[in-house]
Amino acid sequence: METTLQRVEERLGSVRDRTLELVATIDEAVLERRPDQIMSPLAWDVGHIAAYEELWISRRIGGRESLHPELEALYDAAETPRPARAALPFLRGEDCLAYLAAVREATLEVLGDAGRHGSSELLRDGFVVDLVAEHEAQHTETMLQALQMMPAGSYRPELRAALPAAGATGGPVAVPAGAFAMGAEETGFAYDCERPRHARRHGAFLVDRVPATNGRHLEFIADGGYERRELWSADGWRWRTETGAVAPLYWESDGGGWLVRRFDRLEPVAPDLPVCHVSWHEAEAHARWAGGRLPTEAEWERAAAWEPATGRSRRVPWGDGDAEGRANLDQRAFGAAPAGAYPDGAAPCGALGMLGDVWEWTSTAFDGYPGFRAFPYREYAEVFFGDRYRVLRGGSWATRSAVARTTFRNWDLPERRQIFAGFRVVWPA
Repeated sequence: METTLQRVEERLGSVRDRTLELVATIDEAVLERRPDQIMSPLAWDVGHIAAYEELWISRRIGGRESLHPELEALYDAAETPRPARAALPFLRGEDCLAYLAAVREATLEVLGDAGRHGSSELLRDGFVVDLVAEHEAQHTETMLQALQMMPAGSYRPELRAALPAAGATGGPVAVPAGAFAMGAEETGFAYDCERPRHARRHGAFLVDRVPATNGRHLEFIADGGYERRELWSADGWRWRTETGAVAPLYWESDGGGWLVRRFDRLEPVAPDLPVCHVSWHEAEAHARWAGGRLPTEAEWERAAAWEPATGRSRRVPWGDGDAEGRANLDQRAFGAAPAGAYPDGAAPCGALGMLGDVWEWTSTAFDGYPGFRAFPYREYAEVFFGDRYRVLRGGSWATRSAVARTTFRNWDLPERRQIFAGFRVVWPA
């Protein structure tokens, strides 16, 4: 195995620390509750994290038997859909935490003796370690989405980072026409749907320097944006009329203005924050109202990553170095920073906030790149390919920095609003 056991412990341990820290602050009753059919009980997520790690390391690489063979199907996300999970006998409380610990012990034993397991593709360059770590990091963000959906007061986050008090906006920035290399390089960890890297070409365009803000969305609302049929697609208008949506999720009108609920707090909508918890339909209607459109996935990646001077694409918008002081990531502030608050995280084109704060909807349907190969399993991405799902890019405040990169592809149904998602607008150059 081309990685040391010390690196394995550090990589997996940093992610596990956050999982345990999060779980420790949540009441047992809340852990077992499901806020909506589109989500799982939080305790199921924790058990699934353990089962996933056990499957790919202890069982697939180590050839060991499952610690809970009777729960294999229950914790298999493909076998057990979300609406069915709440009624199942998943592990609770100390039993669930004990399973996490026992699996980790087995993981370190197996990887500590990785030489005897041959030259598995899963072991090459530490792939399976990154796979397990990123999977767990993604689930902690999903758990935070579920906690936001719970009744007010169910969860009181412990703020662990202060956000900048102000940001900077400014007009759109220009991205010239041309070709660039889209997708992840062959070296370094990436999910199968991020590869292979391939050439993409597009015309010139202007892109919002920062994500659309609450202030601008308030203007959209005031201008009748939710009532103007001409701003919405047929599917979008059907969704709006069926749901009765008149504002982003978690917004409430108090008669004189708008309030937003963030976990345990109800506070006035801050005009300088990126708008969050909007569906793809809302984002598309707002973009049309602004005289533009949502970016394609390729346009988003070019704006975030492409260096005109070198012709290369960056893994993170700022080039090198960690996210500290450059992006709002890692689940520490429990909310977005003012738009444009991290000038040191600028992309080469000058766009700000392209990683962190809010996921950004694109206009692109989720599908495989030319030459796509499912690895190590189809159920991560391939089964979702087609025209039903839309791609989101960039990560949110709840995304771990280990997952946030310019090639990472998230996806969801266009009507979904539970994700920490906003958008930015593009216009013709």
